[in-house]
Amino acid sequence: MTIRFAAARTRDGAALSRVLTAPAANDAANDNGAALGRDALLRAALRHFAEHGLGAADHARAAAEAAFFSGDRESYQRWLEICRTLDRRMAAAVAARRRPCGAGRAP
Repeated sequence: MTIRFAAARTRDGAALSRVLTAPAANDAANDNGAALGRDALLRAALRHFAEHGLGAADHARAAAEAAFFSGDRESYQRWLEICRTLDRRMAAAVAARRRPCGAGRAP
C-alpha cells in the first residue's frame, strides 16, 4: 500500500498563499486599440505573401519603386507599408533611397 501525503489546510496557510500569489486581473485589457488601422494592412501583406511566397517582400519593394517613379504616392506608401510589414530592413533601405538628399539628417 502506498503512502500519500495531503497537507492540512489551515486559515494561516490560506492567508499566506493569498499574500504570496499575485491577484488575477479582473478586467481584460484591449491591447488592439492602436493596431485597428493595421488590420487591413496586415491582411494585405499576408495575402501578398500567400501569392508570392518568400519573394513577397522583394516583389512589394519593386511595386513600391515602380509606383514611386510613376508618381503615384498613394500606391508607393501602400506598397512600402506592405514591404515594411514583411521585411523592415528592406523597406527602410527603400525609404532611405527615395528620401531627398539631406532630408531627415541632422545639420
